[in-house]
Amino acid sequence: MVVAASLACSGDRAPARPVVEVGRPAPAYAATSLGGAEHSLGDLRGKVVLLNVWATWCAPCREEIPYLQSLYERNAARGFEIVGVSVDARGSEKAIEEFRRDFAMTYPIWLDPDERVQTLYMALGVPASYLIDRGGVLRWKHLGAIRSDDPMLTQALELALREKASE
Repeated sequence: MVVAASLACSGDRAPARPVVEVGRPAPAYAATSLGGAEHSLGDLRGKVVLLNVWATWCAPCREEIPYLQSLYERNAARGFEIVGVSVDARGSEKAIEEFRRDFAMTYPIWLDPDERVQTLYMALGVPASYLIDRGGVLRWKHLGAIRSDDPMLTQALELALREKASE
């Protein structure tokens, strides 16, 4: 009570959480790739990015990854990138690499064993996906497995791929 009252009286505020809302800028995010290099969403500005949060132990993730791989293959030449963010525990790199091979995943895999992406993007579980346009604006989000017949993703992806990045 005393702490809350003193904070309220002093005018101090808790740090603002990023807003994860379609039509707003996507929160900045960076992680280490499966290969060990540092990457960030900012590095991908100019591309349409599907940020897909997953884990090797997640059954719905296993269901959606073949579709995501086909989506990537069909659209990569148009400036589309998928970033698969694994939230598997630290030390799971071998299992993640085996999973990647088993599912023929050719898009980048970033590691986030501390699950920072879930906190930052307010994901309540895995899988969770976020479509970010060329200018860094969130255009679509979905909690749960993506189905190949999802008309909202299809429409948002097509619109994002047609638009040029706003400078």
